[in-house]
Amino acid sequence: MHKKIAIGLLGLGTVGSGVVKVLSKFDNIEIKKIAVKNLTKTRNIKNLNIEILTDNPDTIINDPEIKIIVEVMGGINPALELITRSIQNGKHIITANKELIAKHGKVLFELAKKHNVVILYEAAVAGGIPIVMPIVQSLAGNKISKIAGILNGTTNYILTKMKEEGSDFEQVLKEAQDLGYAEADPTGDIQGYDAAYKIAILSSIAFNKRININEIYKEGINNISAEDIKHANEFGYRIKLIAMAQDCGEALDVRVHPMLVPKKHPLASINGVLNAIVVEGDAVGRVMFSGPGAGEFPTASSVAGDVLSIAGEIEKTGYPLPIMRCKHDDTNAKILDINETKNKYYINVQTENSPGVIGDLGTICGKYGINLHGIIQQGVIKGENPSIVLLTEMSYEKDVQAAVKEISKRPTILAIKNLIRVM
Repeated sequence: MHKKIAIGLLGLGTVGSGVVKVLSKFDNIEIKKIAVKNLTKTRNIKNLNIEILTDNPDTIINDPEIKIIVEVMGGINPALELITRSIQNGKHIITANKELIAKHGKVLFELAKKHNVVILYEAAVAGGIPIVMPIVQSLAGNKISKIAGILNGTTNYILTKMKEEGSDFEQVLKEAQDLGYAEADPTGDIQGYDAAYKIAILSSIAFNKRININEIYKEGINNISAEDIKHANEFGYRIKLIAMAQDCGEALDVRVHPMLVPKKHPLASINGVLNAIVVEGDAVGRVMFSGPGAGEFPTASSVAGDVLSIAGEIEKTGYPLPIMRCKHDDTNAKILDINETKNKYYINVQTENSPGVIGDLGTICGKYGINLHGIIQQGVIKGENPSIVLLTEMSYEKDVQAAVKEISKRPTILAIKNLIRVM
């Protein structure tokens, strides 16, 4: 008989409950204690021993028999303080907390190095999709040039339903909230914060550099309309919230915003609440990882995998999983300013029904060195103002923004309805 590895669990919500259910199948793991906020709450866990529940997390992080702490509380407080003290007490850490790793990873990894413990966080990036270990180990022979992904299921669900039903954003958001796919306060999802935490973590692994989360450009999906999705389809694209990071030599281009994705690109077919990450390397070419990015059992799957990785080595060596330890230096990567990036662009302009408007738009774009790839003008309905959609060739963001600013000042222009970058 192998000695059981004692673990402590901080949090017993949706993910925590899944972790308990998944790990109960393994004879070498003992969940010794679980910290919860409410001891009297009914739990949807069959045969749960309520005696292991505690509302005092100190009894977990100070227990010398507990070797591994699993944090599935979420948020920064009190998770940061509890994990910090757990590391100081020599505990290995497994977390699904993307915000914590993205904002405080540097301090925590340095502390872990000092106390010779490991922090694993597979579940923090893409729920049930294995991506951290594949990048660190399976793709270690590659120089990774780019990562692009759909890393938020809520926004992907909303954009998918908008396309399928022709509905506008607010209507589908309400539907997503009613179904439990979106939070009562969906800001973190629809404004791109959730995806930004995840791409920050992926970037730091892929490019072996520290990422300052505050330098990542973020733009949400709340300005995407059914009209935009219709036009995108006419041009041969789908609209997705894309988190991307690419190596530009002296700087990294890391950002989150909606993009028109070509229908032939693998990310274009990722629908509903599914997530996907495309990784491009010099040896492997392009590979994609896809699957459920959240949920009780998918996320618990990744947490359990991390638990078993540590448990398998904890009794064999005093320095487990060296490949998963942080090797970054102290300097942050230089992040490319959004104005210095190059993209193709979709520009939706509402104009008066006047002759020469399209020519004027082309002249202004030409002034800033912007070549047009395509133009759509809707059939003009009597009494209504037309929309003209421009699709550009590759151009600098700063030039496109300057052109759009000048366009908006023309007396024939009623509104710049949207500007979306194109993959």
